Formats: sequence, C-alpha cells, structure tokens
Amino acid sequence: MEAHGAGGRDSFTVPMTLLRFSVVLAFVALGTRFWLLQVAQHEKYRELAENNHQRTIALDAPRGVVLDRDGRVLVENRYSLNVSLVREKVEDLEGTLELLAEVSGVPASTLTSVVERHRRDPVYSPIVLIRDASLSQVAAVAAHELELPGLIVQQLPTRYYRTEEVAAHLFGYVGEVDDAELGTPEFQTVRSGTLVGKSGIEQTYNNFLMGRDGARHVVVDSIGREIDTVGEQMPVEGRQLQLTLDYDLQEAAENAFAAGGFNGAAVVLDPRSGEILALVSLPAYDPNAFALGIDQDSWGALNRDTLRPLNNRALQGRYSPGSIFKIAMAVAALEEGVVTPDDTVTCRGGGTFYGQFRQCLGTHGTVDMREALEKSCNTYFYTLGEQMEIDQIHKWATALGLGELSGIDLPHEVQGLIPSTAWKREQRGEPWYRGETISVAIGQGPVDLTPLSLAIMMATVANGGTRVTPHLLKAVNEGDGFVPVPRPVPRSQVTLDPTTLAVVTDGLWRVVNNGGTGRRARIDGRDVLGKTGTAQVISLQGRVAAGDTERDLRDHGWFVFAAPARAPEIAGVVFGEHNESSGLSAEVARHVMETYFAKKDGSPRPVLPLPPLPATPQVVPPVVPAVVQPVAAANQ
Repeated sequence: MEAHGAGGRDSFTVPMTLLRFSVVLAFVALGTRFWLLQVAQHEKYRELAENNHQRTIALDAPRGVVLDRDGRVLVENRYSLNVSLVREKVEDLEGTLELLAEVSGVPASTLTSVVERHRRDPVYSPIVLIRDASLSQVAAVAAHELELPGLIVQQLPTRYYRTEEVAAHLFGYVGEVDDAELGTPEFQTVRSGTLVGKSGIEQTYNNFLMGRDGARHVVVDSIGREIDTVGEQMPVEGRQLQLTLDYDLQEAAENAFAAGGFNGAAVVLDPRSGEILALVSLPAYDPNAFALGIDQDSWGALNRDTLRPLNNRALQGRYSPGSIFKIAMAVAALEEGVVTPDDTVTCRGGGTFYGQFRQCLGTHGTVDMREALEKSCNTYFYTLGEQMEIDQIHKWATALGLGELSGIDLPHEVQGLIPSTAWKREQRGEPWYRGETISVAIGQGPVDLTPLSLAIMMATVANGGTRVTPHLLKAVNEGDGFVPVPRPVPRSQVTLDPTTLAVVTDGLWRVVNNGGTGRRARIDGRDVLGKTGTAQVISLQGRVAAGDTERDLRDHGWFVFAAPARAPEIAGVVFGEHNESSGLSAEVARHVMETYFAKKDGSPRPVLPLPPLPATPQVVPPVVPAVVQPVAAANQ
C-alpha cells in the first residue's frame, strides 16, 4: 500500500511542476514584454500613442470677387490642382523629390527650394510643390502612388484675372505671405503659405478680400491616416468689392496705346468725386502668373526687363512735365498778381534771360495769357519765371496737387518734386538762384512729377478748386448686397479767383478748339479742355547714357484734359513714353472721352483699327480626378 501511494504522489508532482514552470515562463515572458514596451521602447510607443489623435485641417477660403462700376466680374477664383507633400509620411525626402522631379518635369532644385522655404512649418502640414499641376502631372503622381508616399493632389481656390494684362497694375497680384509679413500685427493670424495681396487693390484691400478659412477636424492613426471626420466648418469667401473702374474706358485707353505703338501711363477720373475711371501703366504683366506661384526664372526676367513692366508708371514714375506745368504757372502768376490776364509779351522766337538766349517753340508775336496757353509760348512763360519767386510757384503748384501725395487707395505711390528755396538748401546746401526759375517755368529743371499728380491738377482747375482724393473702392458686399463706401474727403479746397479760373480754362479751351497744340483731342460739341507738353529726355547738348537706344532718347509726350468745359464730368492725363508727340497722347485722350460720351448717350462706341484686347471669358472648372483631396493645409 505504501509503495502504491508513493508512486501516485510522484505521478501527480510531475505535472504540477511542469505547470508551475510554464506559469513562471509565462510571467517571465510577460514581464520581459512589459519591460520592452514600457522601458526599452518607451519613447517609440509614447510618440506613436501621441500621434493617434485628432487633427485640424485648414480649408482655404477663396478671395473676394472684384467687379467694375457696371457690375462686370473682372477678378474671381478658379480651382486648380496642386501636388503637395506631407513630410511626416516620407522617410526618404531627397529620393521622393528626385522621383517627383523625374515624373513631373519640374526641376528637383525648384522642389527642394520650396521645401526649404517651409522648413519651419509642422511636418504634418502639406507643402504645395506644384501649383496648378497639369492632368499629366496629376496622373504621373497617381501612377507612382506607392513609390511617392506623402504626396497628395489637392484642389485649391486660385486667383483668376479675366482681363490678363489689362489693368494689371490696378488689380495687383497675390503671393505667399513671407516671413517679414508674418511678423507684423496685420498677419499675426495668417498661417504660412497663405496667399495675400502684394500690390494694387489686392494689397490695399487684402483684409476685405481674404475671407475666413474653414477647418475639417479628423481623427488620424499613428501613421497619419485619416480614420474619421468629427467636424467641419466650411470656408467663407472674402468680401466682394465693386470698384469705380469703368472697364470700357480702361479697354479704350489701352487699345489706344496699342494703336499708337507706345508705352506710358494714363489716369482718368471724375473731377467731381475723385473716382478713378481708368488707370493705365504700360508695359504691364499678367497677374495670373503670380496667382499660380511665379517661378524664379519668370520673376527674374520681369525684374531684368529694361522696360520695367512691374513699375506702375501712373503713380511711381516721375518725369518732367514740360509745358503741362504752364497751367500751374498761369494760376500762380494770376493769384500772386504778377500779371493781369491782358498783359502781353512779344515772342520773336525766343528771348534772352539772365544773359542766355532761350528758344521758343515758334514765333508767336504779341500774346496775352490766353494765347500763351493756346500756343504754348515758352517766351511768355520764361518772362513769368523771370518775374516770380520760386517759392510763389511752389506754393500754388503744391496747392493744385503737384509734388504731393494724392492719397489714392493704391500702395507704393511716389511723391513728386516741386523745387523751393528750402528744398535746395536742405538737399544741396546751396541757395536758389533766380536764373534757375526760368527752366522751372516751362516744366523743366528739377521738376519731377507723377502722371497721377498731373491728373489731380487738371481736375482741381476744371472743378473750380476742389482737390479731390482719387479712389477706386465704390462699394462692398458683406453678404447682403453692395453697400456704398463713404467718399473720401477732398484733400483741400483751393481758393481761386473767378477771373483766374475763367482765364485759364479759356486758354485750355483754345488749346483744343481754336487751333492750338491740342487739336487732335477735339470732339465736336463736347468743349474739351486740354494742354499738351513735351518733355526732353536728354539735354540740348545731347548727353547720352550708356546703353541707351534710339528709342530711349525720344522725348515724352503729355496731354491733360477735361470735358465738357463748363461742367466737367471726366478729366485726366495721358503720358506717352518716348512717343515724341503730345499729339499722339491727345489722340489717346480723345478716344477715351469719345468712349465715355458714347456710352453715356447710348451711342455706338468708337472703334480703333486693331484687334480688341482680351474679353472676359467664362471660367470652366477643371476636371478633378478621384485622387484629389480638397485640402489646403493641416495645423495642429
């Protein structure tokens, strides 16, 4: 019995021992695993766990639509396909960029520079590598989806300028917000990569046009894949702006420049209100190139272009006004009592002033102020310059808006120059010599003015002395229809003697309607006021700058205008760069005025013998492949 009992205990002990051993091994294995997970690989799994959470994906808001005064849409949005990179999903960034360059045709250096510009952005935030990608580029990315992890195709709102180069300097262009802008209070809530206005009304009214971005809240797993959408706020489009711009007049002006075959600038406004009806600067550029993210080569070409297409000549170019300045001289001389309207000067083809003979444009005989303006007699105005102090001229010229900032709602306006005794003392440390006033009297010497300021001067004289503030914004649509914006207050009221106004406007009427120098601007029944001017590009001694071509040495032609004479509704300036003829500039002004009055009367509009400028085409949305993600960027 004892032997049998011992054998039974032994047979029971072995299985128990094996069980205990198995249990110990299991606990050892679990402990080891726990140690690996919680100690040895703690950082790895902590990071993975933290990445398995909600993420906010920003949805770009389209910028506001821009319309002209008649309600025509000129600037709007279209949707483009962009190839973007999410760096957190890419292990071999360099290899990914090289393969993308190979299949898309975009240089690897270009792609690398884009990534470098966004190096400070969160790694989960998509970076746009190829803006407005072609369907073939989108197809190439889709075909290499497994080899190109982290690349997505997005559908994003893109600025679209229907008129291409027409009114380009007025509209301006957009570009990615830069580091300097991000550091300012205005852009403190703007994220990197956002498109903002860089010039023109796009910059001035950027806060109106930007809109409010939306957001999509999603749950993502540890490798960044979206698991679920938990909420979404749709983006709100920017506010619509209606401009004072009349596209018919803008088109007429640019067509007339093209017909004449020269570049330059023009400003057309309503002298009663200061509303800008047209603003031209040629040559121009296509702002659509910036909306897509301009490449370095194209940007460099624009900046190297000797014709300076990025320069807004209307408010940034400074030029000698030539005989246009005689309007300011006439006002100053009459208001200061230097001459009376009937005082005469005899012109025998020129005269000697301070020991130097100065030639006139012709031999005009005995002329009073009205005739001097009509015939643009230099001898008469040289005589005024001999009799006047430079500070008297400065006083009245600046009162009319010359050499002053106009206050226009466009950025980067340049201030012109009307010399004075104080200016010369401060700038050159010298006194003003009376002999220098002779050149100033005919708009030469150190007189440098913008076309915009000359348009303001003409409007001020035409409307009886109100120096209006030029402006482009007419109304804003906050979502409930357009609401007119308050008209800017005039810069100043210039008190002019009625006799001064009568004499000067009579002289300007004669320029156009009585056989004067502005005959090409005559319009039957419209009583156009005008004044021509020719500004020398080089001195009479013929000094030539290195690299100047024959065209570069041609004189500039000016024409200022207003109509109708008794109650002007339209006024402005045309500056013909190197066109050698103020008559050609007068023809541009006539075509603009004829278009204005024809439109007002409901009559057929004048047609120039050249192809029309680009029309305003309908926008056709792109075909969106299935791989497209309508996502702009992702933020933590």
